[in-house]
Amino acid sequence: MKTTYIIRQLVEKALYIRKLTPEIENEINYELTRMGYISDVDYEALELLMSEMDAGRIQLVPNA
Repeated sequence: MKTTYIIRQLVEKALYIRKLTPEIENEINYELTRMGYISDVDYEALELLMSEMDAGRIQLVPNA
């Protein structure tokens, strides 16, 4: 079984564009719900995203 680390990929996208869009946030929430658990790699990615948001380097985009 190949592990894809979808959440990590979504976090990478948010870091690249420096924004957490509602679409990215919804996809992350969907994957967390679908999988029912979080891998260490995805957990570390989410920790990085939260720290970047806390530092003001990632902007949270509100729903339109």
